Amino acid sequence: MHINTAQKLRKDKNAQAGIIIIILLLIFAIAVPIFTKAPDVFSEKILARPDCENLLGTNDIGQDIFSRLIYGLRTSLLVSVSTGLISTAISVVIGVLAGFKGGLLDIIFMRFIDAFLVLPVILVLIFVSVFIKPGIINLIILISLFQWQGTARIIRGQTLALKEKTHIYAAATFGSKKSYLLVRHIIPDLGHIIVVSFIYNARAAVFMEAGMAFIGVSNPSTISLGKIMHDAFKFYYLPAWVWWLLPAGLLLSMLLVSLTFLGNLMEKIIDPRLQNA
Repeated sequence: MHINTAQKLRKDKNAQAGIIIIILLLIFAIAVPIFTKAPDVFSEKILARPDCENLLGTNDIGQDIFSRLIYGLRTSLLVSVSTGLISTAISVVIGVLAGFKGGLLDIIFMRFIDAFLVLPVILVLIFVSVFIKPGIINLIILISLFQWQGTARIIRGQTLALKEKTHIYAAATFGSKKSYLLVRHIIPDLGHIIVVSFIYNARAAVFMEAGMAFIGVSNPSTISLGKIMHDAFKFYYLPAWVWWLLPAGLLLSMLLVSLTFLGNLMEKIIDPRLQNA
């Protein structure tokens, strides 16, 4: 299956906007902290308004909101990329093996996936976080372990369909090893589906991390956009929420929207019926 992704991208303005936003956010998170103060430095300026020294003012303990916003964006990007990679890798391994091998292995994997799919993920994450230290590494692992099942079913279904393709059947008939078929045919043909899985897993990870931090289920020492919104929401009755809560919500929304735009583009590439959707 040969798809001209670049041509599709040139015609999709939303996807172009999504890529530009993600690039700007990456630059913002990587380069800007070089020129900002440390996010944990305290000062006597409590809930100060924005000025030349503190571009977004200070929080309730005198910390620079702009610096914390940048480091919070870093955390969200780290969780997004790491969880997307881990959960997608698990999806590919289990989905491809279940679809390609079939038989008892397929039955076991599918029942295992069904058991996970009925669990209320966010409630399970909150419950587990009560018993373990909810640090950034543990959070990435937890979200990854509860986020691969849906995409694994999709990849398994596509693998079943690909096995019946003429070129793969012909290669198997002429004696190609199963490992060769997987590496040279099955997985490359799943490329666009794997990319879609990564994008949507990454988006879901951002939402879950922010949601858990917003309701207070996070490590107090971890700076994230959700944690910033959690801290700011306690002062919604003061003018400070304008430069404290809104910027964090805006950055989080920009990240989620940009990933959604890219995911929609990849879905249209995979399924031409969605071109005019």
